[in-house]
Amino acid sequence: MNWIEALILGVVQGLTEYLPVSSSGHLEIANKLLGVQTEENLSFAVVVHAATVCSTIVVLWKEVEFLFRGLFRFQWNEQTQYIAKIILSMIPIAVVGLFFKDFVETLFGTSLLLVGCMLLLTSLLLTFAYYAKPRTKENISYKDAFIIGLSQACAVMPGLSRSGTTIATGLLLGNKKEQIAKFSFLMVIIPILGEAFLDLIKGGYATNESGISTTCLLVGFFAAFLSGTAACKWMLNIVKRGKLIYFAIYCFIIGIFSIVYSLI
Repeated sequence: MNWIEALILGVVQGLTEYLPVSSSGHLEIANKLLGVQTEENLSFAVVVHAATVCSTIVVLWKEVEFLFRGLFRFQWNEQTQYIAKIILSMIPIAVVGLFFKDFVETLFGTSLLLVGCMLLLTSLLLTFAYYAKPRTKENISYKDAFIIGLSQACAVMPGLSRSGTTIATGLLLGNKKEQIAKFSFLMVIIPILGEAFLDLIKGGYATNESGISTTCLLVGFFAAFLSGTAACKWMLNIVKRGKLIYFAIYCFIIGIFSIVYSLI
């Protein structure tokens, strides 16, 4: 991987992490088109995912600061209840990470056919969410938080959008658009930063282990951070206006393209 490829992949990751079109699926497509070996790209994927988490913290800093302020009051208040729901939503993805990580990693780089099928599923979920009868729950319940967490765990499949799946699930459960978008972005912060930290301890970012230069990792990180910041702000407005159907159409087109390309 050279720095230009790292720049392209970083921008792709940053844009598609928040837009409901599957960052993992688009990275797989970009890897195939650029000829980048996925096996040596796993550490890079963790780095650019960590970059988008940092952009989440920047964009939603007021919400993050509000939650921490309430947490350190050591009371069972609005903030600690919200954090408890986030922790509850993390349980399914933690189970997948602890017991099925190796299996999930084998799915990446196997075939664009799987990516295409999962993109079509993403399209279907977004369509259901768009046409679902609107309901307005005042707050995300603990039950909803866990169900949304289950959908996040399912979204480890390449091509199944994490943001699209969690937001669509939250909307189908009757939660408010802007509320579920923020919850979807906040709930992924700890799992991704945790994975990046574990890889750092193991030394997975060293050039001799990852096969990727430090320059490429830095270029990818900053490209993903800057594009992710823009995409995060954009996505919050998109969800608020209820325009997810356009992404359903896009995922359908890209899904068909991926399936056809894999069969050629």
